[in-house]
Amino acid sequence: METRPLDQRGMMVLGVVLLAVGVLALAGRSLGFDAFEIGWPLFVIGPGLVLFALAVSARGAAGSALAIPAGIVTMVGLVLAFQNATGLWATWAYAWALVAPGGVGLGLTAYGIVTGQREFARAGLPILGVGLALFLGFGLFFEGVLGLNGAAIAGAETLLAGGIVVLGVVLLAGGFLGRGRAA
Repeated sequence: METRPLDQRGMMVLGVVLLAVGVLALAGRSLGFDAFEIGWPLFVIGPGLVLFALAVSARGAAGSALAIPAGIVTMVGLVLAFQNATGLWATWAYAWALVAPGGVGLGLTAYGIVTGQREFARAGLPILGVGLALFLGFGLFFEGVLGLNGAAIAGAETLLAGGIVVLGVVLLAGGFLGRGRAA
């Protein structure tokens, strides 16, 4: 099996991406819709996926290092795709949590799964979880309490306060359990 230098593989990946974008544009024009108006977030998702492909092909320290920006760029594209489809642009007030730390966790987890390096997947999952928790918590506050994109949700303040109490109890319990192990 012949191995290609990294720059030649990168050129091939870029060629495939450009071919796909061109075919999408031509198909859209022939079917009577503007594919770029609908699918412009693909111009962000695509480079993220290209970075991820380069991360997987590079392996080692370089691969894991590329997986992080790949996850961040891809997550930005996914958030933009959701916002473009729904018109809910104000969700950036809390969607940033999906980008970082969520995108970092996504990149590491996906890299670990694809390359079979479980330590990266194990390291990425908690980071992804923190991003999702921040997104849900801030989303509940901005949408439920403040009504950022419409009316506030009845009972959201109570739910948010209860969630803060539960989080406090979990952190205290973790602190006490951690001290017991060190002794």
